[in-house]
Amino acid sequence: MDRQRRAARILIASVFVAGLAFADANTPSPLRAARWLPVDRQQQALTQEPSECLAPATDAKLAQRIAIGRAAFRTPLLLGGQAARAGLACNSCHRNGRGNPDFAFPGLSGAPGTADVTSSLMSSHRGDGRSNPVAIPDLSGAASALKISREPSSRALETFIHGLIVEEFDGPEPTAATLDGLASYVRALSPTSCPSNAQRSIRLGNMLSDTRAATLAAQASLTAKDPATARLMLASARSMLGLIDERYATAATAHDRDGLREADRELAQIQAAIDSKAANGSLRLTAWLAAMPRWVSPLERDEALSLFNAERLKQMAAN
Repeated sequence: MDRQRRAARILIASVFVAGLAFADANTPSPLRAARWLPVDRQQQALTQEPSECLAPATDAKLAQRIAIGRAAFRTPLLLGGQAARAGLACNSCHRNGRGNPDFAFPGLSGAPGTADVTSSLMSSHRGDGRSNPVAIPDLSGAASALKISREPSSRALETFIHGLIVEEFDGPEPTAATLDGLASYVRALSPTSCPSNAQRSIRLGNMLSDTRAATLAAQASLTAKDPATARLMLASARSMLGLIDERYATAATAHDRDGLREADRELAQIQAAIDSKAANGSLRLTAWLAAMPRWVSPLERDEALSLFNAERLKQMAAN
């Protein structure tokens, strides 16, 4: 039986790699997210995103739980397995906690905006060997339109999210703080909290803000003596740095990546220090945050020359 399971996993991995090769062959954009976007929708989807409908927290403890959940929502390391290898996070299907009508992952989606939640491509637990994609829901929509109760007393949302991570995506067991944080984040998404502008431009500043928020969540987790959650928060910060890095993959901005990559290496070293139970992780994060302006400055200066600029992105995709 173990041999059969290993063979099945090899087959799934082979299909998965083939799917990415298909996507790459039909994807002129240099950005990873283009792999799961139809070519004719990439320009819009890679320059605009839905506005986040996040209700403000009512107290500091809730704010911290939401910050942890929001950061976990944005890193592929939460899901692990094949999803992490592809760079898929919860935020890939539910952009800023909304839906994603453009999501079209080879072997996982049917029509754009759908995903097969019982796909053998992602799960050895729930894979049924059939293609039965369903529409990706807007997590910020009306509660009556969502299948899972958000009542905190029922814990139904926590149970659902746990199953999604460890069964639907074969991911690692989430920490209690991560699971509580994800549930708190989803509960804080509400149609009554949507900004007047339904869309916003994808900008450097937003990604830097997410990077900082994830790093602060890591620091708070270390203070709470929760190194496993802190490590995931740093993975989220590094995911954001990776998304910024690929936007500066142009001849005019390549040199701006040096400081960015040094910042990422320092976070990786802090992760390693957490693994070795070093006691100076929080202090090093304070220093890292204080040093942000040094490597952020050239990024901000050259943002118009990077692939955050819609016209430059269009030009590179055409070449």
